[in-house]
Amino acid sequence: MENNIDKIRHSLAHLLAIAVKAKYPEAKLGIGPTIENGFYYDFDFGTTVPPENELLDLEKDMRALVSKNIDFVRAEINADEAKNIFSNEPYKLELIADLEKTGEQISTYTSDSLTDLCAGPHVSGTADIARDAFKLTRIAGAYWRGDEKNKMLTRIYGVAFANKKDLDDYLEMIAEAEKRDHRKLGKELEIFTFDDDVGAGLPLWLPNGTIIIDELEKLAKETEADGGYLRVRTPHLAKESMYLKSGHLPYYEDSMFPPMEYEGMKYYLKAMNCPHHHKIFGHKTRSYKELPVRLAEYGTCYRHEKSGELFGLMRVRMMQMNDAHIYCSKEQFAQEFKAVNEMYLKYFKIFGVDKYVMRLSTHDPKRLGEKYVNEPELWLETEKMVRDTLIEAKIPYVEVPNEAAFYGPKIDVQVWSAIGREFTLATNQVDFAVPKRFDLTYTDAEGKQETPLCIHRAPLGTHERFVGFLIEHYAGNFPTWLSPVQVKIIPVRENHNDYAQNVYKELRALDIRATIDDSDEGMGKKIREGKVNKIPYMIVIGDKEIEEKMITVEKRGGEKGELISLADFAKNIVEEIKSRS
Repeated sequence: MENNIDKIRHSLAHLLAIAVKAKYPEAKLGIGPTIENGFYYDFDFGTTVPPENELLDLEKDMRALVSKNIDFVRAEINADEAKNIFSNEPYKLELIADLEKTGEQISTYTSDSLTDLCAGPHVSGTADIARDAFKLTRIAGAYWRGDEKNKMLTRIYGVAFANKKDLDDYLEMIAEAEKRDHRKLGKELEIFTFDDDVGAGLPLWLPNGTIIIDELEKLAKETEADGGYLRVRTPHLAKESMYLKSGHLPYYEDSMFPPMEYEGMKYYLKAMNCPHHHKIFGHKTRSYKELPVRLAEYGTCYRHEKSGELFGLMRVRMMQMNDAHIYCSKEQFAQEFKAVNEMYLKYFKIFGVDKYVMRLSTHDPKRLGEKYVNEPELWLETEKMVRDTLIEAKIPYVEVPNEAAFYGPKIDVQVWSAIGREFTLATNQVDFAVPKRFDLTYTDAEGKQETPLCIHRAPLGTHERFVGFLIEHYAGNFPTWLSPVQVKIIPVRENHNDYAQNVYKELRALDIRATIDDSDEGMGKKIREGKVNKIPYMIVIGDKEIEEKMITVEKRGGEKGELISLADFAKNIVEEIKSRS
């Protein structure tokens, strides 16, 4: 059942519709549901779309409606009555036709001058809504029912809370999030770009972004080597027959790029690494003594995301995935799953992620054979194994029904950034079905052939999503080990350049990513540029530094430069980088 804030948000969507219809009587109504932190309503304004600055007027009209203490009155009606009421609302008529087909109850809510097709629930009246705790935020385009083949409608978004303080806190967080927007900072810090000639959703990593990726991959390779993983590489495409065998066709076909034909066969761009890894596991006879086999790859995958769903690095069509597949026996499962979770916790500590939750997605028994492989006993068994492992490890989790992968239960890892924004970072899945499809076996201690369980895991998700998260999490102020430029050397005048060059060479010899700014610009401008580029350390070289054979170091966010020997600075920064502190 929805809580009271959901009812408030839903009711505000109706008040928005009243305000819009009063100002634009010819506007046609779409739908007005609640969403996270607020609500929206879709309208067909025809050729006259209201400008963004009109939101304040609509908001004012909504506040006036709240003050009128309007009731929300529910009525249950039949299809003919509904068609009569909404005879001039084509989108409502389409929804009524769908309800008529399914036999669902048709209901309306009447408030002030508006009767709307709605299942509810709502608050009993606007007395339950705080006048100063909601705000209309933006206008956007949205296809009717999310289908690109349908007409583009105008969507008006709003946020709403139980009180003004919660609204103010949220708006402050949003303002901070806009400063940290990975698309904005990614451009300013020259991390990535997109180009129309390359294609939407296909990021180009610039040198700075490539350094960040290389460092993340280095971390993953070190961590996985310690965990007993073996690295593999697989092609970017494969024949249709492999994806039919894995079951990704037809289950996953809508998310895959259309096939290409070559020599009479269909090939698909790789949308997932798992089938390739299954082929590697199965390329030879395996013994129980080899298990668990852990195969890891930063594999490049391609997903056919809809144009309207693409969003910076967070939703792309090409992604480099921190993927691995663990093939183990049932007896080994708990320990392997626990080790994967411990890897997540290690990464959270490194990146300063303090708030997280594992989202355990389970199957719907009614949809076996349709959405999920038809193995009822294995579903219950593996879901219990995952649940028990999470409980034993005391890892916070929530359970969500009917969202599992088609081949087994999965965990989506939800994390919160430094400013409280939630991200789906990675996934951890159990596969009891597909290894059998590929005839994957191992010989047990008694000489019998057994099918291994497979754990799919990607603790760092994809480079794209994870870098996008980190940009916003750190506001572009990457820790030194991740920063594309770690040190900027600034000679005050031209006669200080030789000493600055010597400092540069010594730092580079230690694999410290240093740059030297020996341009004709003034020192103040050079320092300001370093701050804009969020460089962790700046070294200033002047007469005093040369005379005393020292350097002055300004730390990012520090108030005053520190005079220190180059040897001591180098020792400190090398340790900082090595420890990834």
